[in-house]
Amino acid sequence: MTETTLKLVVIDDIRSVVDMITKKIPWQNYGIEIAGSATNGEEGLALVEALKPELVLTDVRMPKMDGLEMTRRIAELAPGCKVVILSAYTDFEYAQKALQYGAVDYVKKPFAIGDLVNVIQKARELWLGEQSERDKLRTMEQAVKESLPALRQQYLSLLINHPTDIQDTRQWWGFLELAPLGPPFAVMVIQIDQLTDRYGSQGVRELELARFALQNIVEETLQAHAKAIVFREAFNRYVCLVEIGSLTIPLLDLADHCCANIASYTKFTISVGIGEETPEWRGLPRSYQQALSALSYHFYTGGNGAFRYSPPDNQGEMWMYSAESEQEFLFAFRSGNLAKCTAWLQAVFAEMGAAHTLPAPSDVEHLFRGLALRMFRIMLEKFSRPALEAFERRMDASRLAGSMELTDYRSWLIALCEAGCGLMERERSSESQRIIYRSMDYIKSNLHLDLTLELCARAVNLSWGYYSNLFKKVTGTTFQQYVTQLRIERAKELLLADYQVQEIAQQLGYEHRRYFSEVFKKQTGLTPTEFKESFLGKP
Repeated sequence: MTETTLKLVVIDDIRSVVDMITKKIPWQNYGIEIAGSATNGEEGLALVEALKPELVLTDVRMPKMDGLEMTRRIAELAPGCKVVILSAYTDFEYAQKALQYGAVDYVKKPFAIGDLVNVIQKARELWLGEQSERDKLRTMEQAVKESLPALRQQYLSLLINHPTDIQDTRQWWGFLELAPLGPPFAVMVIQIDQLTDRYGSQGVRELELARFALQNIVEETLQAHAKAIVFREAFNRYVCLVEIGSLTIPLLDLADHCCANIASYTKFTISVGIGEETPEWRGLPRSYQQALSALSYHFYTGGNGAFRYSPPDNQGEMWMYSAESEQEFLFAFRSGNLAKCTAWLQAVFAEMGAAHTLPAPSDVEHLFRGLALRMFRIMLEKFSRPALEAFERRMDASRLAGSMELTDYRSWLIALCEAGCGLMERERSSESQRIIYRSMDYIKSNLHLDLTLELCARAVNLSWGYYSNLFKKVTGTTFQQYVTQLRIERAKELLLADYQVQEIAQQLGYEHRRYFSEVFKKQTGLTPTEFKESFLGKP
């Protein structure tokens, strides 16, 4: 490690003393170099001013300016310079006074070389120690300067979350070098609309540049019409402290200007919430919470707008659908009636849009999430958990989406209706198929009976009307057509097995041979005898 070399200036009115000190002592061995020498106080002070040495060794009694005056002047010109006094025994009082003026030590004449070197070395170590402290202080000051933006943001964040008094604020305001701002204030909260949803795939650098650009636009817009301070509060949010007395336009208009400029100059949009005015610093947290409450109403618009806080007492009667209305919806959902479910949701959202006073977005979110949970409970009553995998994915979509707006909830609830009712419809179709397939087996095994629609419907515990429609829906043919087709196909088999027409008619439930023959010819275009002859070549 290289040793620090300090400059030493020697001043004495006796040239031989100066020469001895400067030339006979190997100062380089002690980390010291002789920067210059003088034989009177005026020359010595000029040298100190020109060379700026760290160390000065000076006699007390000298022509033109004595050592006391020079020590005092050096303390003014170079406060860090360490002065050591040379004094005779008779000048001891002068040496004491020199210490009062800022000298760090003295050496009595005549002196031993070793004693002089020791005193100068002590002065050197003292200077180095103080320099080390100065370096640390400079490092700390630089660190503070570099961290000022972060410190400002942290302090301002505390200011809007915790009450403070004006004395504390003034102290921090000066330390953080913040622009002057005075009450009354209002807090604006600005949020970048759907930043993560729309631009989450972009890199960190691109997003950071975008956020920086947005903050600059907001600051320039505000500064054109008011005194304000803007700072980041979250990944997609900024907070503005606005001095009300400095406004040249209404605050809501200023917020609209911010929205318009962001939309014009960037690919982003913003939403702005405005809190009520507060006459003191302690009121900032309240105004901030009001601004957040106002900001939440972008839930209804999808963003790109400004919202002023309105106290609950001034909001009038809020819209809300009734419990009875919800029960109607849940009954339709339990029945799997997608058309009724969708119509109910569309009506609810239309009523909400036409309402004079809208409920708090958080209330609407709780309402709709609760409705979705009740829908899920109905599904759990009807299906096993594995069968609900697709429905649960739809349920989880709202959680994975994070922030949702009113239109998102409408799409989400309709999607849940479609998924739930679709599953019920498929289940009904599957059950219907099982019933009809069972009935078809019954028909095949009982072709000898008088198979009426009523008889087959009773066999599967259905009304004949519902059974008839269900049979047609599952098979694509009517009940009577199906029975007739089965009997004719069986009749063909029996004819080819050389059964008599009368026997076949009895086995297939036809009371009269003639009627059987008529049906057979109608279905095949041939009488039973003609069919048999065409295949076997004999009557």
